[in-house]
Amino acid sequence: MKEIIVKKSLLTLLVLAVSLVAIAPAFGQKQTPPEGSAPKSFTVPASDTYVLPSGLSVTLVPYGTIPKAAVSLAVEAGSLNEGKSHAGVASLTGDLFREGTATLTSHQLAEATAQMGTALTVPVGEDQTKFELDVLQESAPDAVKILADVVEHPRFPESELARLKNDALRRIALQWSQPQTIADIRFRKLLYGEHPYGTVVPTEDDVKKLTLQDVKEYYSSNFGAQRSHLYVAGKFDKAAVKKAIADSFSGWTKGPARMENVPSPTAHRVLDVTDRPDAPQSTLKLGLPVPAPTSPEAIPLGLTNALLGGSFNSRITSNIREQKGYTYSPYSEISRRYHDAYWAQNADVTTQFTGASLKEIFGEIDRLQKEAPSAPELKGIQSYLSGIFVIQNSNRQALIGQLQYVDFQGLGEDYLKNYVPRINAVTPADVQKLTRKYIRPEAMVIVVVGDKSKISDQLTPFQTGK
Repeated sequence: MKEIIVKKSLLTLLVLAVSLVAIAPAFGQKQTPPEGSAPKSFTVPASDTYVLPSGLSVTLVPYGTIPKAAVSLAVEAGSLNEGKSHAGVASLTGDLFREGTATLTSHQLAEATAQMGTALTVPVGEDQTKFELDVLQESAPDAVKILADVVEHPRFPESELARLKNDALRRIALQWSQPQTIADIRFRKLLYGEHPYGTVVPTEDDVKKLTLQDVKEYYSSNFGAQRSHLYVAGKFDKAAVKKAIADSFSGWTKGPARMENVPSPTAHRVLDVTDRPDAPQSTLKLGLPVPAPTSPEAIPLGLTNALLGGSFNSRITSNIREQKGYTYSPYSEISRRYHDAYWAQNADVTTQFTGASLKEIFGEIDRLQKEAPSAPELKGIQSYLSGIFVIQNSNRQALIGQLQYVDFQGLGEDYLKNYVPRINAVTPADVQKLTRKYIRPEAMVIVVVGDKSKISDQLTPFQTGK
């Protein structure tokens, strides 16, 4: 009996094995993924925008289902407004804003925001200083009041000045030790010269000589209602928030008008090398000015950048990372400020392949200038940009960031709605044309930070005029 059962079991296994062999080819065949759906445009949520008599602009955006609200005040004051003799004062002022108000100590301010489920952040950029809170839904009106108190009645305590300056000096020392920062410093200086955008990091001497009076003068000269825009996005009681805005910001002084100081960088070929003896890598940064964000070519140029070097599947990344193994994380970018932009390729490459990396980067640019990309390659980049644009705007903080960018640059209310259609309207011929017109190696600033003794000969072909 046992022998019969065993024979039947073996027969069953044999039949199963034959069946699996028969169907294996079907499973082994490469499956063609289904065709993706047409890219969807980003739907901009309905918003309420108005201006207070003081000049403060306000935008309220009920958005999402999570019971939280992001509150952000953007003031058009940053390192652009420091003046030549006060480099570093914008960042120091930003740090001091978090040290309390006329009625709240720094500890009390921290406690008040913690009870709302958040902490105050004050990022300072070249053109703007922002005051940001992300709070529980019911705390949105109180968050508005806190921001108003911070920006209208800063404490600026003398007792904290030395500590904050020491913190700044440590950050500066760290930045100057990083080859990427050094490359950025050299690149900006060569591109912008004495314009404020030409200064990336203040010197230690700049920070050491700053006084509390410098901070107060910077504040009074640059902060006021007409330079500011308050955004609230998420879930919140709109009536209560509007009342809090009116009550808290109605007394803020109008302040100075917006200062415009748009640079006029000129494209020119120059090779700049900073020596880092025994460095195992060379840091590369090369680029040139491109049209401002307000240009009708700005969006198509952004797509061109993504195809060339600005995405993981881009040509330059595929070449020097995947195929050659010269670097791990190369990327190109279009870096933007107020009505200003530049294109740059960045890479940390193995020292022995410094010259070879530059050759391949310029080779990919030359290839795109001579031959338009294929339709499938372009469609892949278009689908990628369309998808991430919608995803990146899917939370309240990101939405505020987009609205701030549009308002700051003056791009118009249709910019976000039309972004995806404009991306997908770009043709292969457009990409080739834009590369020829704007991504021109003969006019690029080339910055290299590395071991001169090992890279000088490699860089000879890239000297000015060669």
